[in-house]
Formats: sequence, C-alpha cells, structure tokens
Amino acid sequence: MYLFVEQLVNGWAIGSLYALFGIGFGLVFSTLGILNAAHGTYASWAAIIGYYAVVWYGVPFPVAIVCGVFGGGIIAILVDQLGFQPLRSRRVGLLGAFITSIGFWIILDSLAGFATGQQSLAFPARSYPNALVEIGLIKVSQIQLTIIASLIVVTVGIHLLIQRSRIGAAMRAVGWNDLAAGLSGVNSRIVILLTAFLAGATSGLAGVLGGIATNNVHFSLGEGLMLKGFAAVVVGGFNDVRGTAIAGIMLGIIEVFVAQYISTAFRDGVTYTLLLGFLILRPRGLFGSASFVRA
Repeated sequence: MYLFVEQLVNGWAIGSLYALFGIGFGLVFSTLGILNAAHGTYASWAAIIGYYAVVWYGVPFPVAIVCGVFGGGIIAILVDQLGFQPLRSRRVGLLGAFITSIGFWIILDSLAGFATGQQSLAFPARSYPNALVEIGLIKVSQIQLTIIASLIVVTVGIHLLIQRSRIGAAMRAVGWNDLAAGLSGVNSRIVILLTAFLAGATSGLAGVLGGIATNNVHFSLGEGLMLKGFAAVVVGGFNDVRGTAIAGIMLGIIEVFVAQYISTAFRDGVTYTLLLGFLILRPRGLFGSASFVRA
C-alpha cells in the first residue's frame, strides 16, 4: 500500500509538469490557431535562464522561477511577433504557421545547445528546497509539492481569467474569429501578445520545475514535455485548461503505474496508444467543446 501511494504521488507530480506545459500549448492553439512546434524550446530556455540566474547571480529559488517564467514568456512573444504576426497579416493558414514554428524550433534548440555547451546541467543542491515532507505514512519531496501546487494555482488562475474577465472574453472572441473580434472593438494585438506571454510563461514554469525535479537542465528538456503536453491537451480538450490539467495528471499516473507494475518498455507506448485512441474516437477530448478550432 505504501508503494502504491508513493507512486501515485510521483505520477501526480510528473503529470502536473505535463499539464503545466500542455496548458500553454493548448492556449496558443485555441486562441491563435497555431500548432507551435517551437513551444518546447520555451521550457528549455526557461530552465536555462533559471539555472544561470542561480549560478551566476546567486538568486534565491523563487526569483529563479520568476526569471525562467518571464524569460519563457518574452521568448514566446518574440517568436510570435517575428514569425507568426507576418503570417497572420497575410492570412496564411495553419500549415504555413506550423512550418515557420519548425524553423524557430531548430534555431532556438541550436542556441540552447550552445548556451549549455551541449551538456546536462544541474541546479546547485542547496539552491532549491529538496527536503522530504511527511504526509501520513508517506514522504513527499518539497519540489513535488511545489509542482502540484503550481499546477493548481495556474489552472484556477487561467480558467478564471478566460471565463470570468473581460480579457478572457476578448481571448475567446479572438479565438473564435479574430476579424469579427476586431470589428466589435477588441484590440486583437494586445490579446495576441498576452496569450503568447501566458503560453510561454506556463511552459517556462514547467521547464524550470522539471529541470529541478529531474536534476537535468538540458537544451532538449522541452522536447519530452512537448510530446507529453500535446497528449494532455488532446486527451483533455484544446479549449479547457481544467481538462488539460486532469488529463496531464492522469497520463503521469498511468505512466508511473505501467512502469512500476508492468514494464518500463511500455511506459510511453501506453501514453501514445491513449492519445491515438482519443484522436480517433473523441478528437475534441474529454472536456473540449465540439468545435475548438478557430473560425
């Protein structure tokens, strides 16, 4: 029983990272209509920025997270304005934006490799809380609790922003039809910038926390999160952050239990079997509406 609960917490923490990344990925697709292949590099760069903020400047753990989150958001804005905005002005479709994102993925990935010297880096052991906390009969690391709490805060915050605020209404309007939103008085440019920043920031948070949890800051860190985050978005639904959060946790728990009780060889296979099943049988996901693609 002890092992079962311990693995349940491990899966919850891992799944929370997938969900954090997936929330940003889904936000970009549902609002801006972009399937962004470069999204994983935001997480990689956020982890790198947080790492160097600690190593070079000795900033405390919370400040390192803020640096990584802010860095991920700024990079996302730069990619959007340099790569996607010219395409939007010419009404280029999904394929053109996807090809452009692949180009930015290669560029940012190469620069991240240069920044890390193609090596795996690790946050200094005393730069973040890594003690164990006893909860009942099990012990949970402080970084796992931080990851789980971060997902809860981000999910609730973004859901309330989208569903209960004027900015959220503008985001939904742009996601449905950006031209109609502009004609009704919505400043589409501000909405686009805000969406890009939020997407990059949430992915950046997943990158920093993932780099600490795995003790591995690598230029390709975001690639693993990209695949699993995409699966969380598909399973949960592109236009519902709550669905993405639940699906991400579910995927993490399934992966851990499959690895523990069946075989590590099937860990990724089960995840992608579930992904393909949803794409075929329920493409809108568990909680997505029948139509989630921008008009």
